[in-house]
Amino acid sequence: MSTHEPNLHRRRFLKSAVAAGAAVAAPTIIPSSALGRDGAVAPSERIVLGGIGIGNRGTYDLGCFLEQKDLQFVAVCDVKAARRDAVKKIADERYGNQDCARYRDFRELLDRADIDAVLIATGPNWHATAAMYAAKAGKDMYCEKPCTKNISQSLQLAETMRRTGRVFQAGTQRRSLPHFAFACEIARTGKLGKLQKVYAHPAGMKAMMSGWLAAEQEPPREVVDWDMYLGPAAWRPFNAKLLDGFNFEKGGGLVGGGVLEWGSHCVDLCQWAVGADDTCPVEYNPPREGRIVARYANGVELIIRETGWIPLGSCPVRFEGDTGWVETGDSGKYVLSSPELLAGRTVEEIAGYPATFHVRNFLDCVKTRSQPRANADAACFAHIACHAANIALALDRKVTYDPKKHAFIGDDQANRLRSEALREPWRL
Repeated sequence: MSTHEPNLHRRRFLKSAVAAGAAVAAPTIIPSSALGRDGAVAPSERIVLGGIGIGNRGTYDLGCFLEQKDLQFVAVCDVKAARRDAVKKIADERYGNQDCARYRDFRELLDRADIDAVLIATGPNWHATAAMYAAKAGKDMYCEKPCTKNISQSLQLAETMRRTGRVFQAGTQRRSLPHFAFACEIARTGKLGKLQKVYAHPAGMKAMMSGWLAAEQEPPREVVDWDMYLGPAAWRPFNAKLLDGFNFEKGGGLVGGGVLEWGSHCVDLCQWAVGADDTCPVEYNPPREGRIVARYANGVELIIRETGWIPLGSCPVRFEGDTGWVETGDSGKYVLSSPELLAGRTVEEIAGYPATFHVRNFLDCVKTRSQPRANADAACFAHIACHAANIALALDRKVTYDPKKHAFIGDDQANRLRSEALREPWRL
């Protein structure tokens, strides 16, 4: 081509090139966020999250996840259309798009190959079953508590996570708060002398059965999927009072109640303080004078009590050794038998029970493939302790448990309460 010939217009050139079958590489403008600049995280480094059962607690958890720059939330599943729409609105406003997908059946969400992990915040009836489905689908998970309905399900959950190699974080977020971690550390490491007693606070001393209320008109499936809401629980007719809040789901179909509710946190912290994340107490006595007393094989007593606490906020725990003690709660403050136990340390006091630190621990472990603070084994044995205490409460007599054989010794009635039948097709 002569240099005197007029230049071809760019559009004409492109049309001519395409017509001629030429391969033309047009310049691509890549936003800085895609390259991880300006404080953003490149897409290749982000963890892609889906949510299953996002109600009140789940919405709070989701807010903690959305604060993390290396997290992308892409899909929500819920049995309620109103919740699906509400969560989609939150996600779409956060990212400035309309990309958050909605599902009624969690299995469709788990089928997505682009999702790395899931937040499970359904009612407790679903926690373990959904978690095991997620693990088999190759997803890591942050699972709210109580994580299991009974002893057998606790064992099955832990075994599934070991077999599949998935990262599991129970929503016992107090393990990631500095004042609770400090209290557990000085108990576990002998700073209080030989540990004698650990104290946990329950949310009541009742063993409850599953509810059954008068039948009401069932909503259309697309509005509320009642059958999916029940999931593995025994069928019962629709009643709006069973649909929200903590109801028949709370402790499973056989026995449940306050020991499992706060116990999922408080007994869990006691387990951590004793160094018992791979075992549990062997003896459980029914409530007497407002106290359930359990005993570990090493002689340490686990005392579940409602009263007698220093006013340090909700979810209090207390650890006593033969040379000192510590007590703390959700106020973020703690009381020590001696200031020398601090040994010059400064422990951050964080009031309330924020989950942000626990969420961050989970995401870091997803990336490193390491065990999070509230991993499946720790959750398994803390929940077994709660379930066994509930069985002693329900039977109103002492029961003795073998943590290796995972059976009550010489007690057929207690052993029958270790598990319950699951409704089809939700058996695993």
